[in-house]
Amino acid sequence: MVKTALNAPETPVMNEKLLLFLLAMVQFTHIIDFMIIMPLGKQFMQLFDISPQQFSVIVSAYALSAFAVGFLSAMYIDRFDRKKALAFTYLGFTLGTFACGLANDYYIFLAARSITGAFGGVLSALVLSIIGDAVPLKRRGQAMGVVMTAFSAASVVGVPAGLYLAASFSWRATFFVIGGIAAVVLVLIFFFIPALNRHLQGEGIQRNPFRVMGNIFKDGNQRMALLFTTILMLGHFTIIPFIAPYMQLNIGFSDHQVTYIYAVGGALTIFLLPFFGRLADRFGHARVFTFASLGALASIYAITNLDTASIALALCVTSSFFVVASGRNVPATTMVTSVVRPESRGSFMSVRTSINQMAMGLSSFVAGLIVQENADGSLVDYEYVGYIAIVMSLLAVALAWRLKAVE
Repeated sequence: MVKTALNAPETPVMNEKLLLFLLAMVQFTHIIDFMIIMPLGKQFMQLFDISPQQFSVIVSAYALSAFAVGFLSAMYIDRFDRKKALAFTYLGFTLGTFACGLANDYYIFLAARSITGAFGGVLSALVLSIIGDAVPLKRRGQAMGVVMTAFSAASVVGVPAGLYLAASFSWRATFFVIGGIAAVVLVLIFFFIPALNRHLQGEGIQRNPFRVMGNIFKDGNQRMALLFTTILMLGHFTIIPFIAPYMQLNIGFSDHQVTYIYAVGGALTIFLLPFFGRLADRFGHARVFTFASLGALASIYAITNLDTASIALALCVTSSFFVVASGRNVPATTMVTSVVRPESRGSFMSVRTSINQMAMGLSSFVAGLIVQENADGSLVDYEYVGYIAIVMSLLAVALAWRLKAVE
């Protein structure tokens, strides 16, 4: 027994706060890169002379690429040190972001978004896997809330700054700055994150790629978690791609005013997401998810049926959606990380991210089919997208109570 312990690979001491900070920075750049497309939707439609349906393809291309590559990576990702996998994937994401800034027509830009999505989707899985490996379940909700504040920071700082760069210089400047920040974070990962190989020290690593996938889909609890992920995304992302264009074309937001949507909503969630995490750890993840989801229903209805000339009222509606929709994602993601053991977590989270991206791409595509453009440029039928999101949200609540933690 002593001999085994002495011969076991030594895991470096890890500063948990520093680890969470760097993971949050990875998410920060990844989320800005993904989110910035949507508030720039009006500009891209005019720049490339494309329809709302073609714009939705830009959003979908990122997600569908992440879906395809995520499934492939799931077969092998648990074989590697998490730090090495993170560094390699983040490098690909950084290069893809620079490629977006260099694109000079619609189809080249579409290809660049697909490359960025291929690496970005795997990044999300790795970040969640690392949190699951490094943070005990009893504190994981709070840790998840901390890392997920990257979404809020991206909304408050990243997206408004990106829109300012696009309005003041060029949309290309936005992608070059995101790529530059990502390059700095990549260096910090190399020097300050230790080896993350604890999951390799067990005996449960599956080497056969087909058995990796088989083990995931044979497990009823894991299948339920994947279904939950799909339904939740259909109840969340269907309305998001057209929030900014709708506020501009129907409510009257200017190109600069649309930044207020992300700044105000993001500022609120910076403070409230860790609070949602602490509530979930204390009162139960499914319970907190349920209450937040019920709050989201009203916000979804309000956004997709909004008819006002008041910018202030519109900001109240969009901010409420940011808070409750992002808040429910904290317990939801924590629950999903707990349905699988550490030695298989990377593979499962890659599949989960792929399913998530597929649902995201499907959501955007469906929304693009439903939302139409009037002769005056305003958008119609957005309310039907909201009704779909409400039904899916209710189904997600029912599924949340059927998930079981195995740790």
